[in-house]
Amino acid sequence: MNPTNPMLTPEVLANPYPFYAALRESTHPVQKLEALMGCYVVTRHEDIVPALRNPALFSSKTTPGGRPPEELGEDLLRYFQPGNSLLFNDPPLHTRLRTLVSRAFTPRRIADLEPRIRELASGLLDTLLAREEPDFVTDLAEPLPVIVIAEMLGIEPERREDFKRWSDAVVQSTDFSTDKQELPRMIADLRDLNAYLEGAIERRRQQPREDLISALLEAGEQEGLLAPIEVIAFTRLLLVAGNETTTNLLGNGLVALIQHPSEWEKLAADPSLIPNAIEEMLRYEPPAHAVFRETTADTELGGQVVPKGSRVMFLIAAANRDPRKFPEPDRFDITREAQGHLSFGHGIHFCLGAPLSRLEAKVAFEELFRRVRRVSFASGQEGHIDWGGSLLLRGPRSLRLRFERR
Repeated sequence: MNPTNPMLTPEVLANPYPFYAALRESTHPVQKLEALMGCYVVTRHEDIVPALRNPALFSSKTTPGGRPPEELGEDLLRYFQPGNSLLFNDPPLHTRLRTLVSRAFTPRRIADLEPRIRELASGLLDTLLAREEPDFVTDLAEPLPVIVIAEMLGIEPERREDFKRWSDAVVQSTDFSTDKQELPRMIADLRDLNAYLEGAIERRRQQPREDLISALLEAGEQEGLLAPIEVIAFTRLLLVAGNETTTNLLGNGLVALIQHPSEWEKLAADPSLIPNAIEEMLRYEPPAHAVFRETTADTELGGQVVPKGSRVMFLIAAANRDPRKFPEPDRFDITREAQGHLSFGHGIHFCLGAPLSRLEAKVAFEELFRRVRRVSFASGQEGHIDWGGSLLLRGPRSLRLRFERR
């Protein structure tokens, strides 16, 4: 494939890393690619890190992925305006907003969640291991983070499945590879989500609770930062970030371990390696493959002049396998020093929920290794993993497996 004209072929979606390598090792490692939304695509670690540290030059006031389709209509598009959005703003407003939201993600608050996360993971594994060929994604990787973030937000247990569906719709709405035939269902899901959140916010306003929605309302009103529509935007951000990243991390990590049985055996022999293994999972197959910025002035990046007002796609998945940063980058090694991977971003927009995602993954794999001796793909699963239709978010949509219990 010509790297200057990529297509979303099944081959690339199944394994994008040769394509990323071709871009990264090109004599022009920063290229404008019309097929990727006309973005300037950046693939080398040494180019991405300083750019993400420079929000004055590389502004976050741009939408992720593709711009939401006009077919969504004005009633839905207004929820995608930057406004007081944590993701789509620069300092000083970003600093004030992040300080506000970070109160809910202090190290102590996250650590206090571990017993509940372990209880949930244990229960989900009970159900999963009772089946002959369970689907690891639908039985554990999806429900665990959805339940955790739903409980933090104060969402009723009976709405958890709705929240997963709504979360998927938010992700699809800004994904340039989304099939237009999905629009009617996506629009219906987004309207349902907004209607639910509007009602939830009004109920919290009248009767505050001990949950994140109430905390956002209280802090926002005290500091005059958040209008109701912006509380909805924050809640949607927490919903999506709180489950999509961890679901993909769990699925991607288990696939890597199955495909590298020697690494599985290392963890089985020494579960204390699990935290480091999670960092290697994040580096080797990150849950999200790209972040976006917009240039505020003409600049040079990787030897390429990038004009003011250009959209820039930083391919963090390519940087995570940059041999200049990580020796033998295509080798999965749970004992590797993986510090410096960009899977949770870098700079002022480093993922606020990274500690929660790491904790959920650590607990899930600890519980798995405590109960399971070996794991393998179910018949017909290996070589036929559905990675979805996106280059922006990557994880198996389903994963049928066989487990040998201890």
